[in-house]
Amino acid sequence: MNEKELIEVIMKLKSSYINNVVKARVQEFKELGCRGNIEWFLELCFCILTAGSSAISALKAQKELGFNGFLTSTKDELVKRLKEAGCRFFDRRAEFIIEARKFKNIKDIMKRFPNEYEAREWLVKNVKGIGYKEASHFLRNVGFSNVAILDRHVLSLLRESGIIEYNLKTLTKRRYLEVERKLRDIAEKVGLSLAELDLYLWYVKTGKVLK
Repeated sequence: MNEKELIEVIMKLKSSYINNVVKARVQEFKELGCRGNIEWFLELCFCILTAGSSAISALKAQKELGFNGFLTSTKDELVKRLKEAGCRFFDRRAEFIIEARKFKNIKDIMKRFPNEYEAREWLVKNVKGIGYKEASHFLRNVGFSNVAILDRHVLSLLRESGIIEYNLKTLTKRRYLEVERKLRDIAEKVGLSLAELDLYLWYVKTGKVLK
């Protein structure tokens, strides 16, 4: 599959029931964005857990621990719960979550920035365990729509489609922004935001529409 064929697949999906699924998911993100620091902190913890791990196991941990669990559990308790949920690197992730507690007012912090790009830079520089992918994931999940989430599924699909040629196991800032620009071009061609495009690409690769 090349870029043209990928665009055709996305356009077909836009005319299918998947369009409604994607729109409903994006609406959930917008609604979460209208909520407070508690919900935003929960989402930040979720995105810390997705780094190098499964979104499904991160979702399970988020549901079982909740705000109080993430905010007050000891490291040993966190490690145990994260391990039970199937999260990888549970010891390090527990440390990152404990470190992130100083940003429990994360919505207030994010609202200080004029746009999601500056907010993303702050997240990458200040929140341990958060890189550009995780920061973009967090921002998308709380209602921002103009950043790309370059996870392994999306990168794999982009390689298969010839949109990128190199193997991107680790992304520098320059390369991340480079690939993001390529996705922005595709998003414009298919009439989607980057937030919507990510959900379509995830569906093409996995058959699922997850957050």
